[in-house]
Amino acid sequence: MKKNLVIVESPAKAKTIEKFLGDGFVVKSCFGHIRDLNKKGISIDIENGFKPIYEVSDDKKKVVQELKSLAKKAETIWLASDEDREGEAISWHLSEVLELEESKTKRIVFHEITKSAILKAIENPRNINKDLVDAQQARRILDRLVGYELSPVLWKKVKPQLSAGRVQSVAVRLLVEREREIQAFQPSSSFKIVGVFKHPNGTFRAELDKKNEAEKEVYGLLNSFKSCQFEIDDLTVKPSQKKPSAPFTTSTLQQEASRKLGFSVTRTMLLAQKLYEAGHITYMRTDSVNLSDFALQSAEEVINANYGKEYHQKRKYNTKSNSAQEAHEAIRPTNFNKKNVPADSSESRLYELIWKRAIASQMSNALLEKTTIAINNSQDKPLFKAKGEVVTFDGFLKIYLQGSDEEQEETFDDLLPKVSVGDGVMNEKITATQRFTRHPARFTEASLVKKLEELGIGRPSTYAPTITTIQKRGYVEKEIKEGKTRNYTQIILQAQEIKAQNLTEITGAEKNKLSPTDIGKVVTDFLNENFKTIMDYGFTASVEKNFDEIAQGYKKWSKMIDEFYDPFHQSVDTTLNHSARATGERFLGEDPQSSKPIIARISRFGPVIQIGKTEDNEKPKFANLRKGQTIDTINLEEALELFKLPRIIGNFEENEMKVSIGRFGPYVLHDSKFYSLNKELDPYTVNAEEAIEVIKEKRKRDAEKIIKKFDEEPTLLIQNGRWGPYISFGKRNYKIPKETDPKTLDYESCMTLIEEQNKIPKKRKKK
Repeated sequence: MKKNLVIVESPAKAKTIEKFLGDGFVVKSCFGHIRDLNKKGISIDIENGFKPIYEVSDDKKKVVQELKSLAKKAETIWLASDEDREGEAISWHLSEVLELEESKTKRIVFHEITKSAILKAIENPRNINKDLVDAQQARRILDRLVGYELSPVLWKKVKPQLSAGRVQSVAVRLLVEREREIQAFQPSSSFKIVGVFKHPNGTFRAELDKKNEAEKEVYGLLNSFKSCQFEIDDLTVKPSQKKPSAPFTTSTLQQEASRKLGFSVTRTMLLAQKLYEAGHITYMRTDSVNLSDFALQSAEEVINANYGKEYHQKRKYNTKSNSAQEAHEAIRPTNFNKKNVPADSSESRLYELIWKRAIASQMSNALLEKTTIAINNSQDKPLFKAKGEVVTFDGFLKIYLQGSDEEQEETFDDLLPKVSVGDGVMNEKITATQRFTRHPARFTEASLVKKLEELGIGRPSTYAPTITTIQKRGYVEKEIKEGKTRNYTQIILQAQEIKAQNLTEITGAEKNKLSPTDIGKVVTDFLNENFKTIMDYGFTASVEKNFDEIAQGYKKWSKMIDEFYDPFHQSVDTTLNHSARATGERFLGEDPQSSKPIIARISRFGPVIQIGKTEDNEKPKFANLRKGQTIDTINLEEALELFKLPRIIGNFEENEMKVSIGRFGPYVLHDSKFYSLNKELDPYTVNAEEAIEVIKEKRKRDAEKIIKKFDEEPTLLIQNGRWGPYISFGKRNYKIPKETDPKTLDYESCMTLIEEQNKIPKKRKKK
């Protein structure tokens, strides 16, 4: 038996580390947490100081048994889980469950999986840091108390199967408030006036230094420009610099990978985990921008060798977050000489992004020249201004330019000609284009992470699971919005003539933006009304500070939970006993036929439109909302449209065709058979001809699917399926052996195969 047992969190990490340690060491994975709070109950002894009741999960019992056996035989057990609070807690749980002797147990940490880092960690072991364990335990217990007590309130007062969480509910609140800002936004328009001017040294564009709101005013200006003489009024050339961004932290990596690579926050973290475990990058959960002296020296050598000494500028970045641990590092490559690593496409692209950002952080500033040309006119009208930017030394821009979340307005990056003050210029064309103000932008995953970080809500390890959870729970959705057509006016002065034209553009088109659902809005309003403390941004941020104080040994975790729990529990009791049911109900008007009220609201099954009330003699009518409709924006006319289904749209082969929407989408019902409508056909407008085409197409596909029929038994068929030919008989399907040509099977052969397969007992599905 090997003298040393090293326990890490993942099998991939175990393989990498075992290569570095060699003989005398065996490295095993515990596959993450080996025990946790029981999922069935609250598993917290509230009466006895909030003592957690842990248990080893069924899927970890075999792992625990193996590790216990190995630990008994080993002389030294090295606990090598990750260096954050979660990793510290895993080591503590291992020492408790495996009943490790303190004298035999050593805790080691490293922020990169390289030979030098692992050997250095072995030389410098420490004990388990109980303060870090307590901080993780406090977060786990607090989140369990909030989720366990709040969720049943939502089941009773809003809708079954909902959930609430300390961080997730606040994240949804951010999205709901932004959505309401967007709904309340009233766009205004003004005219952007751009002139094309000709100088002996070249043609360039310049924008009028004033936006004009009235169309009448624009016509007046353009008319006055007909007789204007234009000349260069002022010329300024200013040197400027651009500085590189700091190396990546967890949140900035998530944001930049979203902007530049289109990765979701969760995908970024999964890929970063793989790169870390393979030894390519340092630890990926960090809020530090610090680089070690080794990293600074390595970056300098790579920059000097590949780009020249003039491109290097040593920089040390300071982390703004008080809770960041400067002993930790930013996310960087473990070997700066490797610009690429052998990995799949997505991992390689993420690695390259990390490499570029880390290298760029140690490169020289980019030097620029910003030029502004001001053009006056003979009638003292506002000046036209042209702006240009020339890079005189690219510096860090040689390899990296940071992305942005902001929607960029049109800018002119034309090279400006050489001009002098007093030079005359001729205007070739002046265009006034109507532009509209934009509503506040919806959050992307990246910008939501940025906002949560700004508010001090959550920590590097919580952003990805929070964003995943709020989407899984149905509080938030990521949709592609097609946008709407909008008219705008363009007025052009050219060759002393003014012409106007009406044009159209698509506005509001969005991709990968986060929008709150109706359920998300109703739950947020309900929690805001009844649990103000939980939903308060400041409170949520202060909880994180408390966790930091526990981790630093300044505060007892049980005291912190105690201060929170009593007032929270009272709020839960009060809400359960005294608050009304939340439905987000909105009165739209009266039904023209029955004069009954039409209401948009949340039902037990989701958002609906309802005609009539439950207390009326007749049962109310219900209709589900269509995609893109919400209970707080739908109007009466749109609501009435929803009750037009099912529609009888005509007859085909002496049977009527009925259109409706079912659980699998819109369909045509004909002769007791269902035919799905494709995305291009709207169930509210589809006509008889289109429906007949759908029926014929489906029949054609079904006919091509059938390989063979049998006169002896009409329900016996040999058909082509997704995974190859099969026998269909009654309501069951049967396999055809791979070596058998289905066309050669006769009736008797089919019945023999069916009989043989019926004898095989069915496997029970595991719960």
